Amino acid sequence: MAAIAARLITKLVDVQDKHGEATVVLTGGTVGIGTLKAVADSAAAPAVDWSKVNFWWGDERFVAANSDDRNTRQAHQALLSHLDVDPTRIHEPGSADQFASAEEAAAAYADELKAAAEAEHAADMSDDRPEHPGVLPRFDILLLGVGPDAHVASLFPEQAGIREKKRTVVGVVNSPKPPPSRISLTLPAINTAQEIWMVVAGEDKAGAVGLALAGANPVQVPAAGPVGRSRTLWLIDENAASRVPQQLVRKDPAGA
Repeated sequence: MAAIAARLITKLVDVQDKHGEATVVLTGGTVGIGTLKAVADSAAAPAVDWSKVNFWWGDERFVAANSDDRNTRQAHQALLSHLDVDPTRIHEPGSADQFASAEEAAAAYADELKAAAEAEHAADMSDDRPEHPGVLPRFDILLLGVGPDAHVASLFPEQAGIREKKRTVVGVVNSPKPPPSRISLTLPAINTAQEIWMVVAGEDKAGAVGLALAGANPVQVPAAGPVGRSRTLWLIDENAASRVPQQLVRKDPAGA
């Protein structure tokens, strides 16, 4: 996780050098939160201007705001509370305290993403700016974990969320993994990210990783679906890589 954290810090510095700010989409789970803690503990962390980093989440559990199940709460404990972040740049999906249903929270999150995209478009002075703003801001780095069932974010095999083509955010009401109600970016939204980093550890994920890298159908194997615009990185440990064909494995000299 320290190697992934070092890579993330370096990437954020590079993006800020180019754009003045950077946007990262966070994930939960053991590896996702462990990576954030490793960033907080890194001596290199001050190289990033954290006040100019925008934070979003790929998915969230639709529970009370103070629930320990919340990815956002875990991210605050592991990283955000230790940094000089700008609270206005932290974009948390709504909680069960704020909305009556996951679908309502998802619609509100989609509106927040669209508003950020419009503000970004208005501030963009480049000659190649598109004529109309999109519905999503620029995602520089999007982190994703993978479940043993090959789910990513809260997009589960064969369910409606992984089949969604038009919306950017969906409410999930029948998650096979508790809690049952969640909010998730859709696959089309995920795939607007410049770089997608699949961060996976553990032998229980090996089957899912192997199927994803073998080119399975994303409806059955959601982990096969994410593809970054410029790059898709699989940052996995040896246990998670145990069912990946050796010709597809390139070991990171930094140990990621």
